[in-house]
Amino acid sequence: MVMTNIKKSIERYMERRGCRSMQCRAALIDMDGVLYDSMPHHAEAWYRTMAPLGIACTREDFFLLEGSTRTRTINMFFNREYGHDAPEEVSLALYEEKVRQFRALGDAERMPGADVVIERLLAHDVRTVLVTGSSQGTLLELLDTDYPRAFNMPYRITGEDVVHGKPSPEPYLMGLQRAGVEAHEAIVIENAPLGVQAGVAAGVFTVAVNTGPIPAQALYDAGADIVFDSMPQFAAHIDELIETINTKGV
Repeated sequence: MVMTNIKKSIERYMERRGCRSMQCRAALIDMDGVLYDSMPHHAEAWYRTMAPLGIACTREDFFLLEGSTRTRTINMFFNREYGHDAPEEVSLALYEEKVRQFRALGDAERMPGADVVIERLLAHDVRTVLVTGSSQGTLLELLDTDYPRAFNMPYRITGEDVVHGKPSPEPYLMGLQRAGVEAHEAIVIENAPLGVQAGVAAGVFTVAVNTGPIPAQALYDAGADIVFDSMPQFAAHIDELIETINTKGV
């Protein structure tokens, strides 16, 4: 069943994009909720930062905003509550508090199955590029230890590298440029609606892995080409995905 879905999703992508061929030469990979099971910490840290200000928010709000930059996240709540953007100095101070709260919650664990995904991508000589809306140094510093050889510089794009974060295609267009590939030569691996929208807008075959509390339909509604129920499920089928894409290379 999964193999059938893989083939059909690739065929639909090629038809929609007018592609005559495909290859998987690069994987553009989100961090939070994909490489690390960190979204519960992020949501809690944002909630502890914003709620004491009297800003109406829920932890679920921050799950839905996963992939958004610091500026976009804070300004969304400021505009909803006060009708204007947060002054930059206020935004920076709030983000410092959010980082403090995140660290107080302890280390986030690697997402189960993510190490296998990275291992298989490297085994297929696929260039792995980090594309995250986060600037969370706590996790970025762990990449070399947790995923050795996978995300060497300059193959890391964070929220501080772009003007427009997800759902804008800018982060993934930058990822394509860094990897030196065209959109039909890459895949995006995401877990959140905003990130899925960004990958789709960049014209890349977008894999969504449902690692959080968001309904799978929300990922399809955002435009995902295929949705896996978990990272271990994706890891079990990633070879099939890569090999099926590469059969479209001629």
